[in-house]
Amino acid sequence: MSGLRPFALLAILLTLWPAFDPALVEPLGPLASDPERVSATFTRCGRGRGDACVIDGDTFKLGARKVRIIGIDAPEVKGQCASEIALAERSTRKLQALLNQGAFTMTGRVGDMQDRYGRDLRTLTRDRPGGTIQSIAEDMRASGLARRYVGFKVGWC
Repeated sequence: MSGLRPFALLAILLTLWPAFDPALVEPLGPLASDPERVSATFTRCGRGRGDACVIDGDTFKLGARKVRIIGIDAPEVKGQCASEIALAERSTRKLQALLNQGAFTMTGRVGDMQDRYGRDLRTLTRDRPGGTIQSIAEDMRASGLARRYVGFKVGWC
């Protein structure tokens, strides 16, 4: 019976892990902060760009704030190989296009959670006609230009 303890402990840790990594799971109900409405035209970040710009396929800037989208991981612009860099460019353009489709709502966890790089962690949604809600993270995953974030980086090469 004692041989099962390590497996039980592992199962408990895996179950609780999302509670300790706010970038994994979107906040629900009472854990969610008040929604913040965003209406801006997003450019690509770089020298001389405006207050709203896209850094890569899972991160953008709003003024001085950097925002990381909860639940996705996109290829890095300064990637490990040429194919990751090319995919990162497509992913960045896709996120820019999605953000520029109109106003959207950002929601974080109560307590205004940030990741270890100081980025605000937020879910992004937009109301669709017919009363449905569009998740920008889901759209990025469906495009194949981002994947579910699992708590650590997985290579794109």
